[in-house]
Amino acid sequence: MTDWVPGDGSAADRLSLADWRRRVSTLYAEVRSMSATDPVTALAHWRAVRERLFREHPQSPVPVAARADFRALHFDHDPLLRFHAVVEPAPPPEPDALPLELPNSGGDSLAFSRIGRVRLPFSDGERTLSVFWMAGYSGGIFIPFRDGTNGQSTYGAGRYLVDAAKGADLGAAPGPDSANWALILDFNFAAQPSCAFDPRWACPLAPPENRLDLEIRAGERLT
Repeated sequence: MTDWVPGDGSAADRLSLADWRRRVSTLYAEVRSMSATDPVTALAHWRAVRERLFREHPQSPVPVAARADFRALHFDHDPLLRFHAVVEPAPPPEPDALPLELPNSGGDSLAFSRIGRVRLPFSDGERTLSVFWMAGYSGGIFIPFRDGTNGQSTYGAGRYLVDAAKGADLGAAPGPDSANWALILDFNFAAQPSCAFDPRWACPLAPPENRLDLEIRAGERLT
């Protein structure tokens, strides 16, 4: 949920936004703890709390008129789409390289750096995704992706797998050789960006290198 929309700038607006971030961060802390032993229960908890936030919280990306009847849609849980993926470091940027800017649904852009990539052993072959770090905002790891469901059952510009700026990640641990870190990447927790619900939101989107040539039938869907 690394996305942005201007509020009215009032103290109430800022405090409401802080509460939204706090609740999302708390949710993912609960999910990280639960999923270590019971990913299915953790997923059910994530779905229920996220849906309630979208219905009831004043910072919900769902338009106000649609909140009372909002119900989240999801693909069935697929345990084969949960990975512990070692982050291979990216080559250092050139000294005079400009900050990386990802595609954005709005007029503004956010700067990122590419910190590595992960190899994901899908059942029909390995694919890779780049791992980004947000330079501004509140920092954090960011992994957006696109797949064959986009524009059909999911948002046309992709979904988010990790958005650590809001605490939306499932955790990490040292890799097997202790030199690199491994991320827990579970596509069952793939989330729609806020601009999927209302175009007034501005969302960074997946670049071409993070477009998967298969359908990821897990996580949130729109239809």
